[in-house]
Amino acid sequence: MRAILRRQEVDGSLDFGRVFATIAGFLEAEGFPFAVVGAFGLHAFGVTRATQDLDMATDFAAQPKLVAFLESLGYETLHMSEGYSNHLHANPSFGRVDFVYLRGETSRRLFGGCRDRFTLGGRPVPVPRAEHLVAMKVQALKNDPGRSFQDLADVRSLLLLTDIDQDEIEGYFVRAGLKDKLDEIRKTL
Repeated sequence: MRAILRRQEVDGSLDFGRVFATIAGFLEAEGFPFAVVGAFGLHAFGVTRATQDLDMATDFAAQPKLVAFLESLGYETLHMSEGYSNHLHANPSFGRVDFVYLRGETSRRLFGGCRDRFTLGGRPVPVPRAEHLVAMKVQALKNDPGRSFQDLADVRSLLLLTDIDQDEIEGYFVRAGLKDKLDEIRKTL
């Protein structure tokens, strides 16, 4: 990962370490839980894929302060809804950051299960359980079926983990009405 970060700093693309350290420091100082999801969350479980943004999760209560903080750094808010926000900086080294906002029991369970899995920008990186990363992928599939190819490939990679709770995973797909997608993935394992 360090070699990737050095190359990105040289070619002018997102400086993941610097961006993560800045945002994590803010959320920590404000007392909000946070975790890395998306490609970096997958990386913590040995699933590597290219990414050009930093995906993070935090509690819904953080949204107003976090968005104001990002905008004070020069980020433009591209989209904001109750559950998501996307931000882009004109300086490529700050790049794009996306947030998932969680509430109530979902927030407590996800952040309660996080573990520091690696370091980024000199800071430990909390990452949700693999099952919770799958749950987020299932929700993304439900909200935007056009994401199927990459999200199903990511889920398939996580399903290959020996210690993943298959029953919990199935429950997420069933509740989303996507059990057929899980059956398709399982046929390829």
